[in-house]
Amino acid sequence: MERFYLYDDVEDTKTRFVGFTGESQRYDLAISQSSRFFGKVLVMDIQYGRAAIIGADDVEEPGYLEHVFNRSEEEAVELRDYLRELLS
Repeated sequence: MERFYLYDDVEDTKTRFVGFTGESQRYDLAISQSSRFFGKVLVMDIQYGRAAIIGADDVEEPGYLEHVFNRSEEEAVELRDYLRELLS
């Protein structure tokens, strides 16, 4: 069987590793910026093994962070506060 590639690109990215504590949880994130994401960033939750491409509009979407990062509402509030600062 022949493999059909949709893309196979190499790109320099800027990645930031951030660890912080909130009221109820510790957060360990890797945030990668790339021209591929059209102004959004790839946020990887290292503890939970989840990732999402997120922009300022996604942060404000009700229930979105809870869903993609499998976090409680309280944890998502802390994460949302940090991402608002990052993306502003």
